[in-house]
Amino acid sequence: MPTIVVDVMPKAELLDPQGKAVTGALSRLGIEAFTGVRIGKRFELTVEGEVTDEVLATVREVADEILSNAVIEDVVGVEVVE
Repeated sequence: MPTIVVDVMPKAELLDPQGKAVTGALSRLGIEAFTGVRIGKRFELTVEGEVTDEVLATVREVADEILSNAVIEDVVGVEVVE
C-alpha cells in the first residue's frame, strides 16, 4: 500500500520556539555546526489502492484545511512513497 507523506513547517517569518530551544541545547552541548533549527510535523497517510490525481488533490485539501494551521504554518511537501 502506498503512503503519502505531508510535511508541515512553521512559516519562515514566525519564531519557532521549539527550534530555538533545540538550537540552544546543541550549543550547550558544544555542537556549534548549526546556526538554527526549525521543527515541523510529518504526516503519513496510507492509501488503499492506486494514488490518483484525485487522491492527491484530496490530500492537498486535507493538508491545507486540517493538518496545518494556515495562519502560522505552510505545507511544504506532499510526496508519495511506495
